[in-house]
Amino acid sequence: MLLPNWRAILARAWSFRLIVAIALLQGLDYAMPYVGMSLPLPEGWLTPVTIVIAVLAAFSRLVPQRGLSDG
Repeated sequence: MLLPNWRAILARAWSFRLIVAIALLQGLDYAMPYVGMSLPLPEGWLTPVTIVIAVLAAFSRLVPQRGLSDG
């Protein structure tokens, strides 16, 4: 069941923003072989960056955020 203030949560929650960033990075990881790895970035950077963002997303779920409440 959705919380009554789900729109405010989507707009303000850092955990949600970080999870979206993880999804985008994973999509980029999947697409890079098909585009010929044309990005000017060092090899092997995507996995550590994704792990760091995932840890931050998990931590942000534990930290109360201003302007958001559970109901």
